[in-house]
Amino acid sequence: MVQKIANTNLLDGMAVFVGIINTGSFTAAAQALGHSTSYVSKEITRLEKRLGSRLLNRTTRTISLTDAGRSYYERCSQIIIDAENAERSISQLQDRPRGLLRVNAPLSIGSIYLLDYFPEFMRLFPEITFEVEFNDRMIDVVAEGYDVVIRAGEIKDSNLVARKLMSSKSIVVASPDYLQANGRPQQPADLEQHACLAYSLIPNPTAWSFVKDGSHSTINFNPRLLANNAELEVAMLVRGVGIGRVPLFCCEKEIAKGKLEIVLADYEQPEIGVYAVFPHRQYLAARVRVFVDFLVQKFSD
Repeated sequence: MVQKIANTNLLDGMAVFVGIINTGSFTAAAQALGHSTSYVSKEITRLEKRLGSRLLNRTTRTISLTDAGRSYYERCSQIIIDAENAERSISQLQDRPRGLLRVNAPLSIGSIYLLDYFPEFMRLFPEITFEVEFNDRMIDVVAEGYDVVIRAGEIKDSNLVARKLMSSKSIVVASPDYLQANGRPQQPADLEQHACLAYSLIPNPTAWSFVKDGSHSTINFNPRLLANNAELEVAMLVRGVGIGRVPLFCCEKEIAKGKLEIVLADYEQPEIGVYAVFPHRQYLAARVRVFVDFLVQKFSD
């Protein structure tokens, strides 16, 4: 099979055939491909002879696809695209990481991690410039033209590639002052008597599930505060507004300083994955590839 392909120049014939359909004529295809019109005509004749089937209906003024030609064109088009992408991917590997990199991340992840990571990356890759937004709104990565988006939680869009950066536990926390004034919950049901703070940008933000010894329970509540970013939620918790459930990475410093305390620690909480998300492509721009690799390394450290 390899010998046959080498002798019959399959890709050349396919490229000529696809070029004719894409440009609409033998002459235009010849110009686009850098061949003579007679070469293009002979290539199609050889292709049809080899396949044993007519691909094109030709008159002096028009060309049209036969049924066999239509089927062959669909397959050939993808093959030509794959061949071009293969060449571009090799070229991309040699390309220096440079150009504009558009990044979006939640405010909490941006302020806790990325503010420390960006300076080092920018020193390593001085030809990359950045456009960065820290906010928690739901981003359409493709439609809004971002190169990399950092997201916490489940990634459901099959058109995106997600590389995991880390995992974090969810924990229920409150300030010592709040607990002293209102009592410490001993079981999830006790939370229904407390002022609960919730994060609005997740499914069912006012329904918290708990697991202990294989037993599941869920509480539903009317939130005292519904926040669209974890920074606001943690700040309000520190000020004694109520009890909230947040990712551990969002409040580790506050816990270490004694500003927040963990409650219901003997109950299992949902685990949250943090991902670098980017559009699904057969190859990546060098600036995207090195940035994602850098984040994976930094978060693993």
